[in-house]
Amino acid sequence: MKIIIALIAVGLIFYISCLDWRRSVKAVLILVVIEGALRKWVLPQASELIYFLKDIVLFGAYLQYFALSHSRRKFTTIKRPFIQIWLFIGFGWCLFHAFNPSLGSPVVGVWGLRNYFYYVPLIWMLPNIFQSEEELYIFLRSYLLIMIPVGILGIAQFFSPASSPINLYAPGLETTSGIATLGVSNIVRITGTFSYINTYVCYLLVCFGLLITLVSKRQLAMWRQIAVFEIILVVINSFMTGSRASVFTNIIFLIGYICIKSFIQFSSILSFFKWVIPATIVVSSSVLLFFQEKINLILARILFTKDLYIRIRNIFTGPLEYVKIKQLDGFGPGATHQATGLLRRVMNLPSGEVIPVGYESETGRIILEIGPIGFMFWYGLRIAIMIALLMLVWKLKRPFLRNLALVAFLIQLIWLPGQLVFNNILAVYYWFLSGFIFLLPYLEQVETWRQHQQLLQSYE
Repeated sequence: MKIIIALIAVGLIFYISCLDWRRSVKAVLILVVIEGALRKWVLPQASELIYFLKDIVLFGAYLQYFALSHSRRKFTTIKRPFIQIWLFIGFGWCLFHAFNPSLGSPVVGVWGLRNYFYYVPLIWMLPNIFQSEEELYIFLRSYLLIMIPVGILGIAQFFSPASSPINLYAPGLETTSGIATLGVSNIVRITGTFSYINTYVCYLLVCFGLLITLVSKRQLAMWRQIAVFEIILVVINSFMTGSRASVFTNIIFLIGYICIKSFIQFSSILSFFKWVIPATIVVSSSVLLFFQEKINLILARILFTKDLYIRIRNIFTGPLEYVKIKQLDGFGPGATHQATGLLRRVMNLPSGEVIPVGYESETGRIILEIGPIGFMFWYGLRIAIMIALLMLVWKLKRPFLRNLALVAFLIQLIWLPGQLVFNNILAVYYWFLSGFIFLLPYLEQVETWRQHQQLLQSYE
């Protein structure tokens, strides 16, 4: 009976997602934020199904866009041949490795292929979703409002005990031993509405970058004040996660943003500081005054843990060590994914070849899965996307669009050694931001054409 209900639910969700692919893509971005809440508090017994909910919605959007719609710009927006080359070569290599005998079953290989490339079509769909710069701005402004309840929830989690229901992890762990805390204290490391800390960290970085863009844009003072408030929430939540990655990435992002913007348009940096610095000083002073003890615990976790150097070193040395195991070969895509064991148990698949080493960093896991050649193809693709975004920063003339290109570039640069294949939340955002390569030049053309038409009308 439960299987029948689940199939009906999946069919209904798929059907609805096929009706309007634009709304479906936007719905996926919302599902990314609330997925963990659904898994932790609403339907923990259906945690695995909810994990794939956004994939089902996206599949319906893909089907309608690529097979059923008749958009003229569907394929004409692809104007970056070097990205296409890297993309198809990388996909071909991973497809070949999906049938690697070391996996024990090609089903695992197909699952691994999904982790690498399932969200890639977003980059071609994006130019058809937004028809003007104003439409994109309104969407981002509205979407980032979600950060307010999420950030407030994060603060509530921080001041709640580890045994509190709001501090559960997906699929609903009830023991405090499974909840990460700051050192030996009972102060939790927050997750917001997300399933785990690492996924929340990615969301905070994306929000931080996009909010910096909104603060820099000319708009009503009310919306700028709201954006500043959201930035403050992001910063506070970043520290409350107890994640070094969350704090350091925000700092590196801000430094990179200020440095590059100083070369492009220094006046906008002055405007940015005028709004952000006073609020930052007031909030920081208040927090330091009333929560000194908790801040010391957070700083001890972030700055003084012994494994920080080891983790950073493993990102770069791991691939060099793991490549010796299989030489030019790998264990196949999906071999190191955290959900592969569950997939094998549920479908009764062969166990496959045992990987003889432990692994954590994504760079090392990519080497283990698709070998050094696949490693070069995959990171070559990501670097090509970064270069294309950086070129847009210098090419685009409209400040808001240029800032978005800069934000997308910095996020991808900072997260280059971080987890993408093994973090499906970041994967959605990554390929959405990569779509800016095609979206932003199109929107600038639209705005230029509109200005031209307005000039013609004024002359008439």
